[in-house]
Amino acid sequence: MLLQKTDKARLELSPGVRSLSLRERSLLLLADGKPLSDLQAMYNGVGAQIVENLMRQGYLSGPSTLPAADPPAAAASTVQAPSVQRPEPGESLRSQAGARMYLFDTCERLFARRDPALAQQFREALRAAKDRESMLDVGEAMLEEVALAAGNERAATLRERLEQLLPRTPAQGSFASTQPADLD
Repeated sequence: MLLQKTDKARLELSPGVRSLSLRERSLLLLADGKPLSDLQAMYNGVGAQIVENLMRQGYLSGPSTLPAADPPAAAASTVQAPSVQRPEPGESLRSQAGARMYLFDTCERLFARRDPALAQQFREALRAAKDRESMLDVGEAMLEEVALAAGNERAATLRERLEQLLPRTPAQGSFASTQPADLD
């Protein structure tokens, strides 16, 4: 069986995105068109567990149709992701927790070395933010600092990515204009 990368995997492998371990990322890089058995044998056999985790998390998928010979036996002999109806690829990545982690990651990448005190302030503010609105207020303050340090274009790119990670609200507005009534 040949495994294929999903849109989620391609996003993970794009520059600046690092949510998986080095082994998981390297296995993803090799996944397209490589036999399942080869991937499972990687890392002295630990590859089987990594493949299973990546499939369960939606980074890898099998062929669209399995051999019709003996479906129960085929399912038992291969690692398959559970058959669940998944949302559109763009929607599956949206979560408030994911947006929060993105803000923490942005803080670390952009401020931890340049201005440790400012990074610590943002970390504490993000930890203290208990709802969507307060988290987004911290995010906006962070993006204002990014605009000052790296320019408006860089801040706009980060803002756009943050908006892609946030769950949609009934108003479908930008994250900066979210009203308290829209809280999750």
